[in-house]
Amino acid sequence: MPQLKGNWWELFGDPQLNALEARVEGANQTLKMADANFRAAHANIAYNRAAEAPTIGIAPSISAVRDSANQPYLSKTIVNNGIGNFTLPLELDYELDLWGRIHRQVTAAREQAQASAADLANTRLSLHAELAIDYMEVRSADAQIKLLNDTVKAYTDAVNLTRDRYEGGVSPLSDLSQARTQLDSARVLETDISVTRAQYEHAIAILIGVPPAQFTLAPVPLNLNPPKTPDIPGTLPSQLLERRPDIASSERQMAAANEQIGIAQAAYYPTLSLSAIAGLQGTSALNWFTWPSRFWAVGPTFSETLFDAGRRRAVRTIASANYDATVANYRQTTLTAFQQVEDNLAALRILEVEAQQQHESTDSAEQSLDLSQTRYEGGADTYLQVITWQTAALNNERNDIDIMRRRTEASVVLIKALGGGWNTTQLP
Repeated sequence: MPQLKGNWWELFGDPQLNALEARVEGANQTLKMADANFRAAHANIAYNRAAEAPTIGIAPSISAVRDSANQPYLSKTIVNNGIGNFTLPLELDYELDLWGRIHRQVTAAREQAQASAADLANTRLSLHAELAIDYMEVRSADAQIKLLNDTVKAYTDAVNLTRDRYEGGVSPLSDLSQARTQLDSARVLETDISVTRAQYEHAIAILIGVPPAQFTLAPVPLNLNPPKTPDIPGTLPSQLLERRPDIASSERQMAAANEQIGIAQAAYYPTLSLSAIAGLQGTSALNWFTWPSRFWAVGPTFSETLFDAGRRRAVRTIASANYDATVANYRQTTLTAFQQVEDNLAALRILEVEAQQQHESTDSAEQSLDLSQTRYEGGADTYLQVITWQTAALNNERNDIDIMRRRTEASVVLIKALGGGWNTTQLP
């Protein structure tokens, strides 16, 4: 198998498939949603990183205040007609990260962003694989329709021959009825496959962001050569872990959950914050910006929760449980990945043998059909023998097409199981 690259679908050598795959990136709404989620997760890093620096704010205000002469416990002799208050404060707040809580929040946000990036890659891989499979289903239906169209023509000739023999008194009416029944059955199959083809064509339209009514694919029978089974090196496990975006996402989720345990543990320790305020305050605009109007205050704040009725312990328990869940999910995702690779390697290997066996069976059925038709025309066999071998030949030819479809789809699923050329070096 050639080295997998980003555009792995080019391995099938189908220009129409390549053109459709290229349209997924800019039009698929599911992919746009995954991209938006990644951008939001990436912005969350900056949000949490901002806590590592002090917060500085300014809140200028102008007000006039007159005390009421009728206030309780207020001497009327000190009541004034109102004073102005012009304030221009500059405030600073900064939490010292003594126990690593803020650092862990930044790290967790970074790991969540990497998980989101892996989710985006996995969504992209899944959509491209789904499009390839749907495309192969359409082309398989095209091949089935072409086969049945040719079959209908052959059965029509058989009906005409049987009618001539019946009118000539050589064959009974039952032969003509059987021939017509066989022809009608072939037409029904052809119509039924057309319904399936339309459904897969509509699925492709949705994947490339086009209304189904505005999208059509010209009929082209399936003629894709599935890539040969790849040679899997002995270092498959480690390579597989690096090439599957869903595994990378699970691993990053696990790392982020581990940071949450540290954040919950830090809540048990005291918090030390530094606050400062400085500015100018005057009684009027005339003395507002003079040097005597300056003021400032600075000092640390030490806080510790003494009793919370078990809230912090519950948060830590939740974080630990969530971490255990992500570990189990990571392990299960890895096991599933190995299963998918093995399943499709086995499918490709077995289907290759089955395809050869099916070719031989089809050749035998077609040969038997030719012989039965010759014997029927010579009066040695009944028309029932012809119908029997017509049915056998058609079933074998349809199986040929179906095995080809299954082989190409198994190739796509195997490529997807191997990450489609993606690896962890593409994580931001």
